[in-house]
Amino acid sequence: MSISSSTIRTAAPDGVAIFGHRHSPSTASCAVRLVRALLDKGIRVELEEDFYQHLASFSTFDAGLLPQVSVFSHSPLFAAMAISLGGDGTFLRTAEKLVGTPTPILGINTGRLGFLADVTADGIENAVRQLALGGFQVAERSLIAFSSDAAAPSDFCPYALNEVAVLKHDNSSLIEVETHVDGRLLTNYVADGLVVCTPTGSTGYALSAGGPILSPGSRTFCLAPVAPHSLTMRPIVLPDDVELQLRVKSRTGHFLVALDGRSRSMEVGCEITLRKADCTVNVVRMQDSDFFHTLRCKLMWGMDQRG
Repeated sequence: MSISSSTIRTAAPDGVAIFGHRHSPSTASCAVRLVRALLDKGIRVELEEDFYQHLASFSTFDAGLLPQVSVFSHSPLFAAMAISLGGDGTFLRTAEKLVGTPTPILGINTGRLGFLADVTADGIENAVRQLALGGFQVAERSLIAFSSDAAAPSDFCPYALNEVAVLKHDNSSLIEVETHVDGRLLTNYVADGLVVCTPTGSTGYALSAGGPILSPGSRTFCLAPVAPHSLTMRPIVLPDDVELQLRVKSRTGHFLVALDGRSRSMEVGCEITLRKADCTVNVVRMQDSDFFHTLRCKLMWGMDQRG
């Protein structure tokens, strides 16, 4: 299957693994409705252990549901689908845990914007009904693979669904990011940082840095400088079959690298390589959802704001 294609699933998942936001009391009430709706449709339910403990701590949570679910700590036991209950941050955390697996992820938004998690809290029961009928699509989303000649922590996940950001530490000095594309010099970005995003991530950090919106199936990367020193430094879109090499200069001797918000400090002088990953993340889309509808509804894209 190509990155731009999607397939219709005709059978309901027999089991669902739920990953949830662990710091929002409002998530507990949504979890009750979600678990009850899934069980009513005969769909087995697994809860991530930390989220299970979070729910069990609420007196308002229906304790009668807990004995009917399974609990997992590292990876789901039998689930054919994962559900992310929270915002886009929860979705990205779920994707990190499922990289390299065929398990598709459905996002239910209990946060604010929720661009990746596009099912609203009010639509939980309707979404479960569609799942039970096989009324959904699964689309592959590309990832960025990160590598470096510097040692990485053993628990470091080298993949990003949204973006890889190279950023200065908390100080006033700019950094310089020497950027090569397939071995050829593109430019030296002098800025607060540089965001390299996938089409999925183009509506996130890169958009706030002035980058364009990319269609999910466009097979591209976007490079968007963050607060560049020169106004001639503009975002650029490249095909995602290129390999990017980055070297950073900083007065502090260190800089930050963030993969979908997971940051680590690195020393200047090391080389970072970014390319399209060999694996993908599978994203569930309900049949009444499409990318352009999401743009219009959540980003108010194209709306006339004149009074």
